Amino acid sequence: IGAALMGPTWQSIVPELVPRSELKSAVALNSLGINIARAIGPAAGGLLLASFGAAMAYGLDVLSYVFVIAALLWWKRPKAEASGLNEQFFGAFRAGVRYARASRELHVVLLRAAVFFLFASSVWALLPLVARRMLGGSAGFYGVMLGAVGAGAILGAVLLPRLRKRLDTDGLVLLASLLTAAVMGVLTVAPPQWAAVALMLVLGLGWIIALTTLNGVAQAVLPNWVRGRGLAIYLMVFNGAMAAGSLGWGLIAGQAGLPVTLLMGAAGLVVASLIFHRVKLPTGEADLQPSNHWPEPLLAEPVAHDRGPVMVQIEYRIAKPDLPAFLQAMQRLSQERRRDGAYAWGVAEHTGEPGRVIEWFLVESWAEHLRQHHRVSKADADLQAEALRFHQGAERPVVHHFLALNAQSATTP
Repeated sequence: IGAALMGPTWQSIVPELVPRSELKSAVALNSLGINIARAIGPAAGGLLLASFGAAMAYGLDVLSYVFVIAALLWWKRPKAEASGLNEQFFGAFRAGVRYARASRELHVVLLRAAVFFLFASSVWALLPLVARRMLGGSAGFYGVMLGAVGAGAILGAVLLPRLRKRLDTDGLVLLASLLTAAVMGVLTVAPPQWAAVALMLVLGLGWIIALTTLNGVAQAVLPNWVRGRGLAIYLMVFNGAMAAGSLGWGLIAGQAGLPVTLLMGAAGLVVASLIFHRVKLPTGEADLQPSNHWPEPLLAEPVAHDRGPVMVQIEYRIAKPDLPAFLQAMQRLSQERRRDGAYAWGVAEHTGEPGRVIEWFLVESWAEHLRQHHRVSKADADLQAEALRFHQGAERPVVHHFLALNAQSATTP
């Protein structure tokens, strides 16, 4: 539970520490720290355990968190302006799920991550058995293999900037998949222990390339207001694919044996990576900073933040020849409306006035609609401008806001 709570929060801090242009390098550096700990930690822990016992080993582990806490206290995060629109837990949870459902870019990242980790999990699930049964190693040798994976990951993090100059994100994920599959394939012939350690260096290289690339793209496609929630979903997919894959590959190994299972995992990873290479990862270059271009709603009297649902209508005047192209632009815009808070959306035409078109969407509360005003990004503003160019007339489209009525709201402002 602690790791599940800390993971998204810790990763969502990274974009606040560096400029957007350096985000992918910062993600790689963060992963580098994790893998340095992976390389050094097991050996240090084993040495402490053998020399001073379990209490000292765990005590020093707890003490190490003091440095993490001190770093967080030392970091002075810029204070956000108080707006009175802070989200409650369940409302924020629903907003995060709505965003994830409506974000096609996030869907692509989650799909590519699930495919890679589902097949790559086979080597991690079977590695202890490979070290002992196929390679004849002890627990110490298995620790050496894990250390080699960490060292390979460090090497990969150092090489990543050069690789990014030659390959795009899809090429990097494909390279990582082929490297991982190659390691799995060679392990099936039970190589000498020294060769297996060298293979672990390659595995660490491929692993850090995939992990950093997919994580970096996930970071880049999420705006600040939903980044933690989006990363929580990404980490859920990552851990879910690893857990489900480990279970599945373990069951297969129990029936088919280790070499056959590793070969199946390697072949599956190669085939899947080639197939899904056609599903291109987003570039993550869209400007997700708030545009703040929506005018404040016109109010006859103050509205309680919990009033709702809210219906927003935008009235356009569209020439008949432009209607098909306008509807295509509106379909792209509909995803933006849903990402930023709408739970229902549609377009309708007046029966008595052809060309009078209404776009409508529903938001669960007045406060959630006000949050929409702050969530709309500059990339979203470009989508809105694309639809707006079909509008005819000197005046801008008319915007209406409607609040649901019930017995209580009819008597209370």
